[in-house]
Amino acid sequence: MNVVEKLYTVIILSAAVIGIGLGRIDGIEANAEHFIVPLLMLMLYLTFLQIPLQQVKQAFGNTRFASASLLINFLWTPLLAWFLASLFLGDQPALYIGFIMLMVTPCTDWYLVFTGIAKGNVVLSTAILPVNLLLQIVLLPVYLLLFSGTTGKVELTFLMESIFIVLLLPLLLAIATKKLFRNSTWLNENLTAKLSALPLIFLSLAIAAMFASQGTLLLGNLELLGQLLVPILLFFIVNFIVSQITGRLLNFSYPDQASLSLTTLARNSPIALAIAMAAFPDQPLIALTLVIGPLLELPVLAVLTQLLLVLRKPSVP
Repeated sequence: MNVVEKLYTVIILSAAVIGIGLGRIDGIEANAEHFIVPLLMLMLYLTFLQIPLQQVKQAFGNTRFASASLLINFLWTPLLAWFLASLFLGDQPALYIGFIMLMVTPCTDWYLVFTGIAKGNVVLSTAILPVNLLLQIVLLPVYLLLFSGTTGKVELTFLMESIFIVLLLPLLLAIATKKLFRNSTWLNENLTAKLSALPLIFLSLAIAAMFASQGTLLLGNLELLGQLLVPILLFFIVNFIVSQITGRLLNFSYPDQASLSLTTLARNSPIALAIAMAAFPDQPLIALTLVIGPLLELPVLAVLTQLLLVLRKPSVP
């Protein structure tokens, strides 16, 4: 984990604060929104460029792990997210949608770092990563329409257009770039490593632009954020227990069980945030939910990683 990744929460929060400050300057609030989508597309293109999409087939080499991971991430977790959102956020549609978007998108980056710290099976976690990415792109609009369609804030046509523009175009460009330079060792080994910090930089710029354009409304609704704390913490606690029970029932080794826990706990806030800012430009509280999410998520993952090490059998080398 490089310095930029270690400071993720500080950078994201700082971008939000800076954006609110910039929005007070004449002319910026009215024009900031025009920069959001281009910045998000650049962020996602650079992110997808670093994801080993060619490893999709390898993900199913360990069928028990792949089945458990996919069932928890794409069947159990959406149901848990819907239950918690309905229980705690039913009277706040924007927070409800933001919470659903955060929780149904499995992480595709920093969970590998925590898996390594917890002495988990990083190779196995890396193999499942591209499958998680592709499935969440396909299933996110399904979850939104299924769980949030009744809120009146989800329009199918606009949602699909946003997903195509913000997600699929960068993904297709990344795939084309990989194919074009598939024989280039420099691109595969050197360039992607040097670009690792750029997605966070572009995401931060997009967050600053979003907060600059909607800062006034956001500042008037900060009291709603306290409502997110309990459902977010409950999500991580329940899913940690579920992943531990599942791993033991399937007789996973410690490395595989640690990988299962972190693969099903970490969430993909950058992709969810990109969709939220593009699909719901007039609902900044949805995006704000997705900014608050990782501020709680990263400390929780750090604590659970240490808990995994404590639970690790002494006999395991």
